[in-house]
Amino acid sequence: MLKRLTLILLLASAFHSMPLSAESVQSLPPYSTQFDEQRDPFKDGAAAIELASQTNRRILIDLGGDWCVWCHKMDAFFDANPDLKQRLHQTFVLLRVNVSDANPNSEFLQSFPKPLGYPHMYVSDKNGSVLWSQDTADFLKDGEYNREAFIAFFDRWQTQNE
Repeated sequence: MLKRLTLILLLASAFHSMPLSAESVQSLPPYSTQFDEQRDPFKDGAAAIELASQTNRRILIDLGGDWCVWCHKMDAFFDANPDLKQRLHQTFVLLRVNVSDANPNSEFLQSFPKPLGYPHMYVSDKNGSVLWSQDTADFLKDGEYNREAFIAFFDRWQTQNE
């Protein structure tokens, strides 16, 4: 019994010390964690491209702002579903771009398809080319964000290990 308990504790300790993902959710760059009117999306985009290339991930460009109720609801959804939050950051380098009256980031967004609402997402290849425009209303079921919809999205855009 003691050997079995020791083995269980060793396995639990090893599992607990393993990194959650290629990049710990706690150590994400600021451009992945907040909408900030002061941030330069060109500079942040270049950093996201570099990180995506190094880690073989795509980039998920997330448009929104602190004013956006549905942006806060999506953040709360991912906070309540840490496994999905981990999967989000394993699949993508998240690049949040502020869109507000104070700073619409029009110059940065001029070559993107027009968003249908906010939050809105664009999937970009690790070289920065836009592959997909995603209306986040597609992730809703009965007025709430839906696990299965996000899992299907992550599955669709997960890069294959090279």
